[in-house]
Amino acid sequence: MPGHPLIATLTEWEMVLGSTLLLMVLLLLKRPGPPSSQNVWDEWIVWIAQGFGMGRIPFAPGTWGSLLGLLWFGLLVGSGSVAVYGAGVVLGALASVWICGTAEKCLGIKDPGSIVLDEIVAIPLCFAGWVTSHVLQGRGMPEPGFFLEGSNALWTLAVFGLFRLFDIAKPWPVRQTQSFPGGWGVTADDLAAAFYVNLVLFVVPETPLDAIRFGFFKS
Repeated sequence: MPGHPLIATLTEWEMVLGSTLLLMVLLLLKRPGPPSSQNVWDEWIVWIAQGFGMGRIPFAPGTWGSLLGLLWFGLLVGSGSVAVYGAGVVLGALASVWICGTAEKCLGIKDPGSIVLDEIVAIPLCFAGWVTSHVLQGRGMPEPGFFLEGSNALWTLAVFGLFRLFDIAKPWPVRQTQSFPGGWGVTADDLAAAFYVNLVLFVVPETPLDAIRFGFFKS
């Protein structure tokens, strides 16, 4: 009811977020689980590789996985530590290689669309240049909310959109990395797409990577 005091306290953003989460739950309930296996461990691996179920959403699973990647990014940034952030990026990528490679074998399909852990772990790498620029300015690690403030929210949307663009279009050598064996082929193309995101932000003037660009050309 519109006049309910609980609803009145919700912001528009919270209502949209709640509606999105409800939609995700309903979609997940309609999707079948991972292939039945006598090995419960294999089913858990597949579930994790599918982004804890996000990859089972029937449309745009990679985009849903990337949205979950924003949460992973927020957790790493929220640590307030450059070392933790860097370790999270590296260890997340290595974990994706092993988990996605194992899930491929369990499903018997080469790089299935339902596997989205690779998108999840690539998102923090998309923001690595921005985070580095913030640190180089002597401002330390940014808070998670920093990326949703004012024009920063538009840049966050741009980073997300660029990643999806490069992940889908797969310009050279993104597509070529898919020929790597096992989980390397599943994960490498997303990491390459994330590299392209940082390259665009570095080359284009007046982006969050200005501090890095100015420091590079001064040297």
